[in-house]
Amino acid sequence: MKFDNQKDQLKINNQIRAREVRLVGDNVEQGVFSIQDALRMADDLELDLVEISPTAVPPVCKITDYQKYLYQQRKRLKEQKAKASKIVVKEIRFGPQTDDHDYNFKLKHAINFLEEGDKVKAYVFFKGRSILFKEQGEVLLLRFANDLEDYAKVDQLPVLEGKRMIIMLSPKKKAEAVAKPKAPKPAPTETKE
Repeated sequence: MKFDNQKDQLKINNQIRAREVRLVGDNVEQGVFSIQDALRMADDLELDLVEISPTAVPPVCKITDYQKYLYQQRKRLKEQKAKASKIVVKEIRFGPQTDDHDYNFKLKHAINFLEEGDKVKAYVFFKGRSILFKEQGEVLLLRFANDLEDYAKVDQLPVLEGKRMIIMLSPKKKAEAVAKPKAPKPAPTETKE
């Protein structure tokens, strides 16, 4: 665990070499004391003197139970990790000859993913001899990125990896996307009369 390295850096009781320390904490009188007075106060309370800020002048120390202090630090570190944003990548699959209705359907899903803060990995999958339509796949992915320009920025342009052509999109920041329209207009379809 990352915190174990800090365990070695924290000095307690007689390991503290400063002449004077600044005491902080709930159960003690706060202020600057000589190291002997601070150690005596900690001993009277049957607790440890823990150096929490060695770079301050004088160093800041706290009178507390050392094991409890380490436990609270680990708990705080764990909570920070839990609050950290996790990057989720959603995949959208196309065929090289995807028609407009399917394209618009997948475009709406991509917009929802991006608005939720997820990254989108769109790819065209080439089966068998459909690899001959590489250009169509690239045009489809570029059109997809162009239709999502209000919602996303392109991380990676279309790249052919094996039988897949992949493009990566990440959501724009909320401030950048304030003046965006709600939904893109569907592509025009030809009607024969």
